[in-house]
Amino acid sequence: MRVAFARVVESARLYGDTYVTWFDCDDLLRGAAPGQFLMLRCAQPLGAAGETFDGAFLPDDPLLPRAMSYHRLRRGKDGPEFAILYEVVGRGTAWLARRQPGDLVYAWGPLGRGYSLRGLGQNLLLVGGGIGIAPLAWLAEEAVAKGRSVVVLDGARDERGVFPAELMPSEVEVVVTTEDGSLGRRGRVTDAFLEYYAWADQVFACGPNPMFAAIADLLRAHEAPGRTRRRKPVQALLESPMGCGTGICYGCAVFDRQGRPRLVCKDGPRFELREIW
Repeated sequence: MRVAFARVVESARLYGDTYVTWFDCDDLLRGAAPGQFLMLRCAQPLGAAGETFDGAFLPDDPLLPRAMSYHRLRRGKDGPEFAILYEVVGRGTAWLARRQPGDLVYAWGPLGRGYSLRGLGQNLLLVGGGIGIAPLAWLAEEAVAKGRSVVVLDGARDERGVFPAELMPSEVEVVVTTEDGSLGRRGRVTDAFLEYYAWADQVFACGPNPMFAAIADLLRAHEAPGRTRRRKPVQALLESPMGCGTGICYGCAVFDRQGRPRLVCKDGPRFELREIW
């Protein structure tokens, strides 16, 4: 983990209330992997110039940082750049959406355990619920680069919440579901899960807790005792409010199925789904 100022390269609304912000900061990229995250202090530094920063922020800006997944990478004019994808839902994300090129954002990362692509099968199923699609874009790019076949299930309430399919690698099959049927299939993203689970060797998921619980219920029925179906790994990337991102505050603690506390920031955010649900 490293602490640094990330310089905004560009920021724009991508769809609905969802924005993408690109940053230039080598320190926050070094060693990062899909599924990892960084903490962003959504507050204006006083006299921020990197080496002269004394730790003070405008008092009216939000106090607690925001945890954001790495969304994707690209080669910029001055070196590698990374993006975050986020929905504007409060003061912190509204502050981020207002950043202009050249603005500095205080951040630390990379943090947590990201997705693992090691030693897996050929067919990968990626399941994103709402803004949970954010870390799956980079994962899809990495998987395609390794020669894997990828299907992405992208679920949203309506068409305003659907990630543009054309921004995924062209080799990826994208299946869209919306609860109101305004785009793609009508229903929840979990309604299409078992259809593609049969094809997949491994599953990677990110979204709200009810989505994970629904997938776990489907798998319990699908893998009921007496059936010969093979259990397939399901890597679930949990979302949780965090105060520090480093395991100090315990604000992101969840309990696994044995009742043990697990920290999303350090033990996760990637867990085997069946450990938690």
